[in-house]
Amino acid sequence: MAAYGAAKFLVTRDRSEQVTVLEKMPRPGRKIMITGKGRCNFTNVKDWNAFSPHLRTNPNFVKSAFYALPPRAVVDFFAEHGVESVVERGDRAFPASYHSTDIVDALVGACHRYGVKIVADCAATAVRAEQDGFAVDCADGSTWRCRRLILATGGLSYPGTGSTGDGYRWAESTGHRLTPLFPSLTALVPRGYKADAAPGPDGPKHIDRSTPLSETGEALCGVKLKNVGVSLFVGDTLADTEFGDLDFTDGGIEGPIGFQLSRKAVKSLVNGSRVALVLDLKPGVALPELTQRVKELWTEVDRDPRSARLREKEKCRILLGKLMPWELIPGFRACNPGILTLERRGRTDSKVWVNLPTIAKALKEWRFDIAGYVGYERAVVTAGGVCAEDVLPKTMESRRVRGLYFAGELLDIDADTGGYNLQSAFATGNLAGISAAASLL
Repeated sequence: MAAYGAAKFLVTRDRSEQVTVLEKMPRPGRKIMITGKGRCNFTNVKDWNAFSPHLRTNPNFVKSAFYALPPRAVVDFFAEHGVESVVERGDRAFPASYHSTDIVDALVGACHRYGVKIVADCAATAVRAEQDGFAVDCADGSTWRCRRLILATGGLSYPGTGSTGDGYRWAESTGHRLTPLFPSLTALVPRGYKADAAPGPDGPKHIDRSTPLSETGEALCGVKLKNVGVSLFVGDTLADTEFGDLDFTDGGIEGPIGFQLSRKAVKSLVNGSRVALVLDLKPGVALPELTQRVKELWTEVDRDPRSARLREKEKCRILLGKLMPWELIPGFRACNPGILTLERRGRTDSKVWVNLPTIAKALKEWRFDIAGYVGYERAVVTAGGVCAEDVLPKTMESRRVRGLYFAGELLDIDADTGGYNLQSAFATGNLAGISAAASLL
């Protein structure tokens, strides 16, 4: 988007400067290809007042870029280049085809239309400021020189797409400050969810997604919950609460509200705090009312003629089936063993009791102590980055190095899931491109 913005500006003013993209990967837009599980939620069409609360850092820094290319203009841009869109719940915009390739093809086509040169398989290794511009050294031994340079390398998330943190190194080498980096919009791993939760390469709280699941993890993995409440506790303090959908995956706790809480959770874990999530499966019902309802349902199950020959454990399973999705029951029972009590009355005589108040409380307060998080290998975005105070928000130009511009995830501007991060990337890229081109006039 930065290249397109710069090239279009120059062409419409009859200028001859060449805009070139040095692309590390064999094809451009690799990360866009996996966005939204390949469906590509490319923007969120909220207006600024509704959009800005979803920016977790420096929202005012993004404001000028947002108004220069608001979400509706992004939708129009893709429509102009052959990609119709649909808007789903939460104001999330997708290509009507639900194919991320259409978004990539539109961006590449738009660049080519205005003469942008895209050089693939060109991995930059160093950036140097020179008297009349910049030099970019590449792995193939070549050096590219330019009067204006835009760094739009992405963060550290999904390194297989080429995002290996090169831009942070170049930013620091040119005198820019970085705010601390950590993975955001990622899976949180409950204690006991993984069979071997050994520390990952990025620190003691990083648990690689490939770590095998425990029996409890296997029981929960694949369960998707809708309309539940989750509270985040840092230490013993309530830090945040979300309502919506949550998923248990091979990584841990994910889904929309899991991701929303992950940023604050990961930052707290990195800082050495204890973190827990408390799941409320019945957020619309108070505990006393729910306890009474559980007792009534148990009476129905217990009096049902079909239950006459069933053991207490089986009747408990039937009761839980009336309170939650069937696929959740094994995991719920594994995590809440106190819902059943075994009373030994003698050497050969024992009785199983179903603890109905305990079931009600577990439905409202299912606690997951968090052992760690999945790192950059599958985190959606990187939090932290080039300090916003080192960049002019109205142009995206560095305050420290004239002619150097920044855009996208490289900056300290991460946001919630739902199209906010791509919108911020497109908007800052567009503004950086136009500003860089305009400064040549």
